[in-house]
Amino acid sequence: MTEKRIHQYELTFKYLKNNKGEIMDKTPIFLPFQNYDDIYKIIEILNEKNLFKDASQTNQFVLGLKLFGDVMMKNKDLELFSEMRPAFMDFMKKLKSK
Repeated sequence: MTEKRIHQYELTFKYLKNNKGEIMDKTPIFLPFQNYDDIYKIIEILNEKNLFKDASQTNQFVLGLKLFGDVMMKNKDLELFSEMRPAFMDFMKKLKSK
């Protein structure tokens, strides 16, 4: 059996301004993570399908979904995810069928 290769990414999260328009001087969060999927390819495919009116929402959607989904799958035995996991799996099947 061949081992599936993983893609390596790093996400930088920087707080620019608060809700009053004040510039925030917070240390950026650098989040290295791995994923079996080519996230850039997923974004490209969903952009072609025009799922959202704003292309930046596609980026937010895919990144949020991949990060959340991976954490949930790595912690699938936690009671926290017991009700959400089946609904998430149904949602992913629906998304992939489009």
